[in-house]
Amino acid sequence: MSVFLRESAGHPVIVGSGLAGLVAALTLAPRPVLLVTSGSLGARTSSALAQGGMAAAVGPDDSAQLHAADTLAAGDGLCDATVVQSIVGAAKSVVALLQRFGVAFDRDSAGAFSLGLEAAHARHRILHAAGDGSGAAIVGALVKAARAAPSVTILDHAEVVALHTDEGVISGAVCVRDGKTIVIPTNRILLATGGLGGLYDATTNPVSSFGQGIALAARVGAVLSDMEFVQFHPTALRSARRPLALVSEAVRGDGAVLLDDQGRPMMKGVRGEDLAPRDVVARAVAAEIDHGRSVHLDARAALGSRFAQRFPTVDSLCREAGVDPSRQLIPVTPAAHYHMGGIDVDRRGRSSVTGLWAAGEVASTGLHGANRLASNSLLEAAVMGMRAAEDMAAFMPARRTAMPAVATVPPQAIEIDNVRDTVSAHLGVLRNGGGLRRALSDLLPLTEPEQPAAQPATVALLIAVFALLRKETRGSHARTDWPEHLSEGSRRKMTLAEAMTAARLSISRPELRSA
Repeated sequence: MSVFLRESAGHPVIVGSGLAGLVAALTLAPRPVLLVTSGSLGARTSSALAQGGMAAAVGPDDSAQLHAADTLAAGDGLCDATVVQSIVGAAKSVVALLQRFGVAFDRDSAGAFSLGLEAAHARHRILHAAGDGSGAAIVGALVKAARAAPSVTILDHAEVVALHTDEGVISGAVCVRDGKTIVIPTNRILLATGGLGGLYDATTNPVSSFGQGIALAARVGAVLSDMEFVQFHPTALRSARRPLALVSEAVRGDGAVLLDDQGRPMMKGVRGEDLAPRDVVARAVAAEIDHGRSVHLDARAALGSRFAQRFPTVDSLCREAGVDPSRQLIPVTPAAHYHMGGIDVDRRGRSSVTGLWAAGEVASTGLHGANRLASNSLLEAAVMGMRAAEDMAAFMPARRTAMPAVATVPPQAIEIDNVRDTVSAHLGVLRNGGGLRRALSDLLPLTEPEQPAAQPATVALLIAVFALLRKETRGSHARTDWPEHLSEGSRRKMTLAEAMTAARLSISRPELRSA
């Protein structure tokens, strides 16, 4: 028995309540919108866990051109320069928008924005709110605004399990809430479901984030791009906690130094040293750990007794793990942190499927290229959430679509340990062709629609296919069997059907298995 939300028929539907989804819902006001979220509003989102803040060229010595140049350099040749200029150029206007929604960014004693420095930025341009609790503070303000907006209807603790199309046009969504199937007829859906870090054992993302939005879009034929590019944060706090606590890059921005197990500065002599691009630092840390050695972050000299005041969230997390960062070394490890690929969208957030938009980490705009510049993610989420909402408001379908009755509901991912083991073993910081083909062999049977882990297995398989096809090392994608960096790089786009064909081919052809 299915419940039809006929009162929401034709209204825009937003799936996800992180920064992108909340900004979109508030931008659509006073137009009615339904916001569907798998937990309580704003909870279980990567946005709320963000420590580093939002990159924005708002300082007197900064400009959008400088910010764009840093973004392009970090992206390692795969950024879309036009998209980069467009998004970083919108920083001042989106900061003003967030302030109107109630976000209070940190300011110095003179009343100016207090701007931090992070890796690969040429200027201090990181806006914070509540210090290193930026994500929680920003999301908290937007949640308050969304709850107060009469135009926003919230359907919480509801998991979207399928999208439906009618002749290639979005016609609705199916979700499950408290064991009941709910059908939402609509021709306008925005996916703002976040990333896929939960596919990895070592992650700073919510463990429930395994790329649900990508799987939903892939199943209705959406084009995907750059799925191989998973950014690993080099300094997650090594502990038994899941998700792993993040030791913000801003700690290194304030002078903390990475040390090998002999107490030597391990990034000395590397361009940028401890503030080199994340892919460079993550590979260096991963290589040490793969050789059975340990890596620590030393903030004693740089911060000492000021650590708790400067980084209260990190200090609390360290102490929870039994480490006093003002007097002791902080044990660190790389962890899956951000996904640069996803649903391919244009500058309005439109996917290749009519009536389907995507914004935030689930989408691939071309901003990040092969390696995201630190703190550009919150900026992109806010800008693209706003732009997608504006486009949804103006969208008029060419014809009316029919939402079919739902006879069966796809199984929800309850147990994904097998997928997580495969992903962690073969799709991590350092990859090779043999491991990628083993991953495909393990994952392919799990992608069948009746399998309980079909959604996460599908997303993982997409990463593996894209990674196998990229025979080079670029940005966050490192192949030990293809360490060369090609002089010319290009983005790759394909549908799920094309990826499945490539996966089966790579498994069945002996010459590929032995390559």
